[in-house]
Amino acid sequence: MNLSYQVEDLPLKHTFTIAHQSRDVQDTLIVKLQDDARIGLGESTTNPFYGMTISNMTECLESVRPIVEKSGWETPAELWDLGKEIFKENPFAQCALDMAAWDLYAKKCGVKLYELLKLDPAAIPTTNFTIGIDTVEKMVSKMKEVHWPIYKIKLGTSDDLAIIRELRKHTDAVFRIDANCAWTAEQAITYSEELSQLGVEFMEQPLAKDDLEGMKEVYKHSKLPVIADESCIVEADVKKCKGLFHGINVKLVKAGGITPGLRMLREAKSYGMKTMVGCMTESSVGITAIAHIAPLLDYVDMDGAMLLAKDPAKGVVITPEKVVFPEGNGIGAEMVF
Repeated sequence: MNLSYQVEDLPLKHTFTIAHQSRDVQDTLIVKLQDDARIGLGESTTNPFYGMTISNMTECLESVRPIVEKSGWETPAELWDLGKEIFKENPFAQCALDMAAWDLYAKKCGVKLYELLKLDPAAIPTTNFTIGIDTVEKMVSKMKEVHWPIYKIKLGTSDDLAIIRELRKHTDAVFRIDANCAWTAEQAITYSEELSQLGVEFMEQPLAKDDLEGMKEVYKHSKLPVIADESCIVEADVKKCKGLFHGINVKLVKAGGITPGLRMLREAKSYGMKTMVGCMTESSVGITAIAHIAPLLDYVDMDGAMLLAKDPAKGVVITPEKVVFPEGNGIGAEMVF
């Protein structure tokens, strides 16, 4: 078994702005696990908000190299458990390794990952397409550039309702709102009344992640379902979200990979909560991995590669009508340069 990795810069088609950051380029780490002729690929982007850098991710991977290459692990779950103490403060690096392990393991089994997980790709919900914060004119232009049945609109400005009113004039598509922790409970409750009349399906993470008292009020009085993101990072958070949110958005990089992500989704379902997986502007490596587990979901946000001006990988092809998987086994994504 051999562990290696490479850094890629992912240029975006447009500046991407959310409530707490903007970026034109997203750097990402591609992890490779090679066993004989088979190669498993995994990915994790960096993220300044969570303190995740190429440097600290590669440092963690070097620390776990002896375990990866010499411990004789068989399944991704075994490798995840072996490395969990090393990756305790760096789930992003663990995600990239875990994803590569699942890719390699499914290839060894001679099946696609969704087949290994006994999932039906016909059950994949349509992904949303994300519109970052910008001038209203540019947000409208981005919608017209990519005609899509569901748009996820990033908010967190002083004119959030005005933005949605204007965008609604230009499309009949379903809207999903993501405030990225920018609102107060009073704002979220008040906004939900009009947003529910403007074709908004749900609100994602309206309040700061630790504002539990505020979320109790929002959960009780909101006219729209509320989905947790920043409030649901790791497995222990799922139970905490019960009774505060109607569903959870699992980000594989924050959770530590597919292995814990699957457990989080199953736990949420056991509570009767809606399930979603989101992306972090990954290349087609990370996006294709998400697509394989998407049949488990009520909602999915896997448009990351669609936002790129240049993708160093190829994998799943996503249209409003269907998801087309690569021919190969495992995750099936491949680096193209």
